[in-house]
Amino acid sequence: MKVLLLKDVYKLGRAGDVKRVANGYGRNYLIPQGLAVLATAGAVKQAGQIREEASARRQELNKEMSGVAEQLAGVLLTFPAKASETGKLYGSITTQMIAEALSEKASVEISRRQIDSQPLRNLGEHTVQVRLTVDLVPEVTVIVHREGESPDLAVEKVSVEEEAVNIQPEVEETEEAVELQAEEDSSTEEIEVEDLESNDIEESEN
Repeated sequence: MKVLLLKDVYKLGRAGDVKRVANGYGRNYLIPQGLAVLATAGAVKQAGQIREEASARRQELNKEMSGVAEQLAGVLLTFPAKASETGKLYGSITTQMIAEALSEKASVEISRRQIDSQPLRNLGEHTVQVRLTVDLVPEVTVIVHREGESPDLAVEKVSVEEEAVNIQPEVEETEEAVELQAEEDSSTEEIEVEDLESNDIEESEN
């Protein structure tokens, strides 16, 4: 179905845009929440006015929230958690937990709906986006560390694992290069043998 957005919708579009969306998403969420209406001919005629009014509101909201965005940009949150030997958590760090921690650091309350992330289920460092407005989406760093260990240790372990993953493709590429070189050498030897046999035949005929 096609809808006309009445308000900015994160990752979908801005007010005044006409978008094609899944029927369920439009009927069960966008329209009931007052975020959109069916894109009828009459509604689309109002798109220009909706776009202008929304632009003015957006600029005002961006101005109000710019200070909050500056406060949150680069914020570091740490959460101790119980985890298995592989680093998988017994539970998760939820968006509600992240929102509450950020609200303590910001001058306004942050809702869990503004946290653009799935629940964190592994130890290590995670980058999480916070949707303040459609234009202001600061990133914060969340470190999940094992209970009884320092946050720095969790980051070091993740870095070591990433280095190991990065090294593996290089080894595979090297082995592949050796195999290709061996094939090339073998092909060259076959050609040389064929040339020699050809020369021997020519000499015999002469």
